[in-house]
Amino acid sequence: MGERILFLTGRLAKDSLERELAALEKRQFDYEVRDLGLKVAALMTAQMIDRRLEDVEGYDRVLVPGLCGGDLEPLSQARGLPIERGPKDLKDLPEFFGGRGREVDLSRHSVLVFAEIVDAPDVSVEAVVERAERYRRDGAEVIDIGCLPGRSFPHLEDCINALKGEGFRVSVDSLEVDELRRAGRAGADYLLSLKRSTITLVDEIPSVPILIPEQHGDLDSLYEAVEEMEKRGREYFADAILDPIHFGFTGSIVRYQTLRERLPEAPIMMGVGNVTELTDADTTGINAILFGIISELNVGAVLTTEVSRHARSAVREADIARRMMFAANADQRLPRGYSADLMTHHEKKPFTHSPEEIEEIASQIRDLNFRIQVSEQGVHTYNRDGHQRAVDPFDFYEHLGVHDDASHAFYLGVELARAQIAWQLGKRYLQDNELQWGALLAPAETPEVDPNTGYKAAGPTLKARRQQSAREAAVPATGKQTKGNSS
Repeated sequence: MGERILFLTGRLAKDSLERELAALEKRQFDYEVRDLGLKVAALMTAQMIDRRLEDVEGYDRVLVPGLCGGDLEPLSQARGLPIERGPKDLKDLPEFFGGRGREVDLSRHSVLVFAEIVDAPDVSVEAVVERAERYRRDGAEVIDIGCLPGRSFPHLEDCINALKGEGFRVSVDSLEVDELRRAGRAGADYLLSLKRSTITLVDEIPSVPILIPEQHGDLDSLYEAVEEMEKRGREYFADAILDPIHFGFTGSIVRYQTLRERLPEAPIMMGVGNVTELTDADTTGINAILFGIISELNVGAVLTTEVSRHARSAVREADIARRMMFAANADQRLPRGYSADLMTHHEKKPFTHSPEEIEEIASQIRDLNFRIQVSEQGVHTYNRDGHQRAVDPFDFYEHLGVHDDASHAFYLGVELARAQIAWQLGKRYLQDNELQWGALLAPAETPEVDPNTGYKAAGPTLKARRQQSAREAAVPATGKQTKGNSS
């Protein structure tokens, strides 16, 4: 049949793994499932494999559980074949094998992200630079300094100089020609916004202008401004202005399409804040749709903002969306399977086990360690003493037997609360792991995980319990938590 794969697992998951493999459609490999001699596959480590794995003759590669800890490269070298991690959950085997051979490349994009500091006149130079650093970490290439109508901005030049000193590209957003002139002379890279009537300012300064219509919606005046820039041989972006929903949104999308049809090679900018900021909806989905339009129209720059607290990850979302849409467009595929970072509240496959499958797993448990899983019908907890299903974590308490064990009660409370949230939202839950929130969390806010497995390190209650167990010299820790993936 071609490739021959050896799957390593534990006793509890062996039958389930064999069923999942047998059910794979269009399987292009032969296989063997081998119980490595431990109960829970998720507790497998590279050291265990090294001690127990023998006879790999005739196999092309070895797949171990996705949560297996440790460095597998030395094992691969010692045994002369690839030893790799499979999916974290058995139910993901079809996607794991179906997706092999199509590498997802999110390193490329074709859109400049301008991140605006809208209150720059009211904050210090230091605060502007601090905000700019965060926007740069989130993916912005240009920091836009927003001016406020009728508000003096005496430290405009200082802000530009400070940002340029830190290596930023800078734009300044104002409708006041004098402010734009000051910005250009101070070294701003881009100016938002010039019109046909103010375009002669570019003859005084080298900044790249963003052009807008003379009057709102007047594309003819925008075309004339573009023509003037073309005559000068100067760079520019043309912006047809995106309007809020119910205040011209659909018409403004049509304007961008008309602009692109009229000027197929012109560099275009779109400011998305009028929709992300002024709609009470999660910005991840809004950005996905807008960047799909941006990709189809070959828009080359986007201005985004984080004014409203519900839009506080808009820059990061823009960075993800532009990369995802670029990759899908390059592949001429639907924007699916490239990144889950914009699916922050739901998942395509949240419940990997049915209640019946969980019941079967629970019936095989012979120890006091609690496992927690989620199905469409609710949250399940089980150990050798029983299997309970509920939705409210408080409903489990009397069945857990941890009334005199504060650290374990705390641990189970945290895990059951996560499981409840996962069930309510339709998210993937994996015991001992944080729920995944995609673009909503910056990398610095994401809990540290094992770089080899993506699995979170043991928490303080588990560490304390292990230390206590060591001191008690082989006295079993009743009800000690275990990793929740029994695959």
